Amino acid sequence: MATNSTPEVNRLKANSVGLVGVVFMAVATAAPITAMTGNLPIAVGFGNGVGAPAGYLFATVVLTVFSVGYVAMAKRITAAGAFYGFISHGLGRIAGMASGMLAVLAYIVFEASIVGVFAYFAKTTVVDQLGVDLHWMVYAAVMLAVTAVLSYFDINLTAKALGVMLVAEIAVLFAVATAVLIAGGGPDGIPTEPINPKNAFTGTSAGLGLFFAFWSWVGFESTAMYGEESRDPKRVIPRATLISVIGVGLFYIYVSWMTIAGNGLDESVKLSSSSSPLDLFFAPTQSFIGAWAVDAFQWLLLTGSFACGMAFHQCASRYLYAIGREGFLHPALGRTHAKHGSPYIASYVQSVIAVGLVVAFWLTGQDPYLHLYTLLAILGTMAILIVQTLCSFAVIGYFRKNHPEDRHWFKTLVAPLLGGVGMVAVVILLMINMETAAGAAADSFFFKAIPWIVGLVFFGGLGLGFYLKAQRPERYEIIGRIVLEDAAERSEDTPDGAPDATPDTDADAATAAVKS
Repeated sequence: MATNSTPEVNRLKANSVGLVGVVFMAVATAAPITAMTGNLPIAVGFGNGVGAPAGYLFATVVLTVFSVGYVAMAKRITAAGAFYGFISHGLGRIAGMASGMLAVLAYIVFEASIVGVFAYFAKTTVVDQLGVDLHWMVYAAVMLAVTAVLSYFDINLTAKALGVMLVAEIAVLFAVATAVLIAGGGPDGIPTEPINPKNAFTGTSAGLGLFFAFWSWVGFESTAMYGEESRDPKRVIPRATLISVIGVGLFYIYVSWMTIAGNGLDESVKLSSSSSPLDLFFAPTQSFIGAWAVDAFQWLLLTGSFACGMAFHQCASRYLYAIGREGFLHPALGRTHAKHGSPYIASYVQSVIAVGLVVAFWLTGQDPYLHLYTLLAILGTMAILIVQTLCSFAVIGYFRKNHPEDRHWFKTLVAPLLGGVGMVAVVILLMINMETAAGAAADSFFFKAIPWIVGLVFFGGLGLGFYLKAQRPERYEIIGRIVLEDAAERSEDTPDGAPDATPDTDADAATAAVKS
């Protein structure tokens, strides 16, 4: 039944991106080249040692199980605020609001975090190869500006740009790994120890190694955010999610295994724990391909981190848009561009927030890698892992209450239960190893404040949910309820205004007016 309080919804542009584009967006957030060069040396040098590839194998299995329940939900609910909508339907509106605020926090800080690592890579690469020494803020400003401009347009433009960058970074990692394989490996040949499953739980700190393995996937779940802009979302999003999780997992296992093989077991640990951990990759690249490939590798670190940051900007913009179109925070966030169908107001706001975070770290004399990247990445990872955990249990709750025809003992019960338990274990791993992961930044005030920030946002979201339920019941009813009612494939000539984005009818919410 319609109410006067129902927000008027500006639609995101339909048919903007297909299966390949969604996969590119999701894999770009995982940032294979950044994940490998940033996380593998830590895992090998200080975590599960040469068993790091086995750690990636373990993470692939756990995240695939998690994804089974996630895609079951995605087949039923298509919404820009993926976790926000899923948890609202499965665990209730109050939990949904709290989770939505945590997800917003995570994706907002992820962009600024990646700006830090991009600026660090850009500064070192330009100095090494061109002899030009500019302040890291110059590179940060360029990335923030280009990201803001690209995000103003149809998401298809961003998907194409990310596709080029992603193919390039995957190509160089794959080329080095394959060169090692063809050559028969390094001093130890092609050892099997790195992929022996039991070695995922050995080494100096198996927990640290496993945490960094899981950290390497952060962002794969962003597939569901693009459902409203994709063709045939009920098919595209589940497929894109599984392709992203399994494909990235197999790629990580292969690259990490061959990287260790190329250096040799003992040398891999030595290089990873040295003052130049990137030599873990540069050494076999030079030995098996040539010095020119090392130069190319350095430039691709820039494009890879840029692609990652741009993808996270899109994620943050869509969460802000999803909450804004329901009338929370500010309704202007829910506006879309008349021509491009992009959430341009939310994108502007995200750009301002990212600029503010980067400038704050710069003005306080923080390092772009040690502080800006590391601390904000830990903050965002803690937030998103908690949301992923709640999402697993939300799948069980949703199918217990709705759609009995789709209930399945494994897909909607056992898989999400195991996925949820696995996510709880990953959160515990993060808490235990957080100080080690932060490194030199662990002494900072911001590091100590991270759990408090996460707690404040989560419980603040719970408080807002309870307030709306008691004082603004008409607003409470639409929390996480605006979804795309569309289970059929869209044709190319489908008008941008159809099908409608409306509150979920299963929730008995009011119908939203749609602006074409």
